[in-house]
Amino acid sequence: MSGTYAKNPNSFPPKIVLMGILPMTVLIISLLINPKTRKIIDSLSISNLTYLHLVRIPVEIALYWLFLQKAIPQIMTFEGRNFDILAGITAPIMVYLYKKGMNPKLLIGWNIISMVLLLNIVFTAIFSTETPLQKFGFEQPNIAIIHFPFSWLATFIVPAVLFSHLASLRILIQKA
Repeated sequence: MSGTYAKNPNSFPPKIVLMGILPMTVLIISLLINPKTRKIIDSLSISNLTYLHLVRIPVEIALYWLFLQKAIPQIMTFEGRNFDILAGITAPIMVYLYKKGMNPKLLIGWNIISMVLLLNIVFTAIFSTETPLQKFGFEQPNIAIIHFPFSWLATFIVPAVLFSHLASLRILIQKA
């Protein structure tokens, strides 16, 4: 809220990476490698982990709104090359099919494809932000991500979705 990420946007590494994304990445890795937390992860519900991906629908709508407000480039929306909304739309279908006895390997595949969709928008967002890393969106850079509350997309929502994929894959691979 203090605007820390927006101060000196040309710093390297970008402050949002150093102070927001990196700590969450370390936390996720720590949770996945610690034997005690792995036991907790293994007890999580595949259905709940998959339903979490519904959050991607309002996020994609918000990204489209941000594009209309000239805060992100079109490339970061479903009109560009962001198809992440498909993971959110298909999540309840995958839960339904899984509960009906679908082969866990299909849900493994869905998680992998959905994680690729997530990584696509993450890298597009990073490379569209006004930093020394910028490669896209020069006509309209991603300026929303360094301002609250939109910084939560990169520092909380994306890590939660990524964790959900990784936890689901861990559980499903053990079952397959």
